[in-house]
Amino acid sequence: MSYKIELEEIVQLTPDTYRLTFPKPPGYDFEPGQATEVALDRDGWRDEKRPFTFTSQPEDNRLEFTIKSYPRGGVTEQIAHLERGEALLIGEPFGAIRDKGAGVFIAGGAGITPFIPILRRRHREGALEECLLIFSNKSERDIILRQEWQEMGDLVTVFTVTRDADSQLPHRKVDEDFLRETVPDSDGRFYVCGPPEMVDDVTAALRRMGGQPDALVLEE
Repeated sequence: MSYKIELEEIVQLTPDTYRLTFPKPPGYDFEPGQATEVALDRDGWRDEKRPFTFTSQPEDNRLEFTIKSYPRGGVTEQIAHLERGEALLIGEPFGAIRDKGAGVFIAGGAGITPFIPILRRRHREGALEECLLIFSNKSERDIILRQEWQEMGDLVTVFTVTRDADSQLPHRKVDEDFLRETVPDSDGRFYVCGPPEMVDDVTAALRRMGGQPDALVLEE
């Protein structure tokens, strides 16, 4: 089933990341961490569907998406230029990333999006103890919602950058050596989301470290 939603607000969060809010269709439900297929309600674009994660909570009366825009002439580039009142088409929710307990959240770039509603809910419920966020980006200015993460008192945060010579943050890839130095217990639960190559490398490293397959929460 397809739902038409009209843009209420668009806010720039980083040089290429935007928060978009829409009225939620009646009866529409999802779980924190889930996504849906999104298309522009424009001629020539309705079949160009892309998956985007909800960053609002299921009980909110608005749908929120946090979307990174890529200058490649595709859907995300168009989304960066949407104006209030323009419409998107969304489908039913889907996705395997859901809150399955406290753990280590490892994100690369826009891979943070399924963790936004999960960590926000845990913060609201006072359930961030034993949660660690490892967030890798190309530069400091790309860190989505950095201040919000740092203000979640019980959430331990580790930020890394890979292409920012002026940054004082660690210039490290999230590889096995980094994980062995950073993760206190490889027997815990791990949530991983980011570029496919990063996800493959991180999950392989976690398995070598003794991480159990059923303790890895990944997008299918």
